[in-house]
Amino acid sequence: MATMEVQAARQPVRRTGGRSARVRTAVIEATLAALLTRGLDDISITEIAQQAGVHPTTIYRRWGGRSNLALDAVLSGTEAEIPPPDTGSLRGDLLAVIRGIFPFLRTPLGELLVRLALRRDLPEYEAARAGYWAQRFRAGAALFERARARGELRADVDPVLALETLVGPMYVRMLMTGEPLDDALLVRCVDLVLDGIAAPPR
Repeated sequence: MATMEVQAARQPVRRTGGRSARVRTAVIEATLAALLTRGLDDISITEIAQQAGVHPTTIYRRWGGRSNLALDAVLSGTEAEIPPPDTGSLRGDLLAVIRGIFPFLRTPLGELLVRLALRRDLPEYEAARAGYWAQRFRAGAALFERARARGELRADVDPVLALETLVGPMYVRMLMTGEPLDDALLVRCVDLVLDGIAAPPR
């Protein structure tokens, strides 16, 4: 993949803060570039350190190894691409979530995320992968807590299950059936989930 495509995959992170923050930003940017061009199997801590202008021991000391580094890089890129929504309503937030995920999955970074999620041949990656999804679901759960405070949500709703139900059809069509995906389907998914989790009208 060309350098231009790598740069287009995400907005560059502004380097603020002290030296530690600058080092982290440089390493994360170099790691994302390496992941997008070569994939997880072929990235090298030594090359990433060279690109970031740091010593390899700095990376090993902070991240421990390749899997944790890849996780942190993808998580940071995903947070920049899909910010948590706050539209003022549960339906608006769910629409914003799924409308953000859908185009993101078609970017180079989104495709990388899907490939990493499907990997089952790297035992050392399992904990990192589980940590990534736990973080993403924690971020998504915040919109359900706001909805609960507004009285929009049933008391017994499981936020993680609701999110899985919301995005599940999209992944099924992308990875299994090849059926078309469009905005009308995304709206139907949101309304279907709302039918099962919304508080009854007062």
